[in-house]
Amino acid sequence: MNLRLIKDSIVRNLSAILLFASLAVVLLIVLGLGSKSIPLLQTEKLGNILTESIWSPLKGNFGFLPFIMGTVWVTFISLIIAVPLCILASVYLVEYASDRLRNLVLPLMNVLAAIPPVLYGVWGILFVVPGISQFVAPLFGVHTTGYSVFAGGIVLAVMIFPIMISIMVEVLLTIPQELKAASLSLGATKWETIQKVILKKAKPGIIAATVLGVSRAFGETVAVLMVCGNIPKVPQSIFDAGYPIPALIANNFGEMMSIPLYDSALMFAALLLFVIIFGFNLLSRIILNRLEEKA
Repeated sequence: MNLRLIKDSIVRNLSAILLFASLAVVLLIVLGLGSKSIPLLQTEKLGNILTESIWSPLKGNFGFLPFIMGTVWVTFISLIIAVPLCILASVYLVEYASDRLRNLVLPLMNVLAAIPPVLYGVWGILFVVPGISQFVAPLFGVHTTGYSVFAGGIVLAVMIFPIMISIMVEVLLTIPQELKAASLSLGATKWETIQKVILKKAKPGIIAATVLGVSRAFGETVAVLMVCGNIPKVPQSIFDAGYPIPALIANNFGEMMSIPLYDSALMFAALLLFVIIFGFNLLSRIILNRLEEKA
């Protein structure tokens, strides 16, 4: 009996240690990035850094607004494309598709999730960028090379398809059959049941899948930097080039570190990306908690 209690105590204490160790890693990341960002913050006001548009390290100008807006544009475009398509695809797989088709598509989603991001970037350069330049942009009377936040959003949307569809399908499969049968027995059509019952019941899970997709979209680097154009200016339309924060870090880390404050500016970019992702996930968690309470 004493041996069992000792084992139980060891497992409990070990679990607590591992929990605090994981939290300590996050804290160390924040402290490390924060300490490296201090030289820049001592030289420039935080408000100026976040709101100025001029990025010229040689002249000591470190305006992060173009990179913040580039990240927002690309992520927002990817969500506009991905969320409706993923919801409809998930509904079809669960409610309309045969078991054979579902068992064929879901493993394929896992294969797509395992494809290296650089291959998505190459696909974007070969097909998405020329498509925007030659076919889409001329429809709006715009001349562009195709390297734009729109191209980045399309590539990013395709990249987050697998994880969002996989999670949404699992969520929809958990909806009790009794709810569907009750709705149909009251005279509702299949589509009305999907709208009023299934999607409403699955809303927290769908939001959670979207949050995971956004978290990946915020931090994606290689594929996005290959198709966005990487010009440090605030995009004015979807056909303008952009420069997301992850691309800034990936393109410049290790380069031109002899420039004063350049290293600190890149560390601040990493800290800013961390804060954005953490804040978004925290806000999403609060919204999910409220939805679960209402449910």
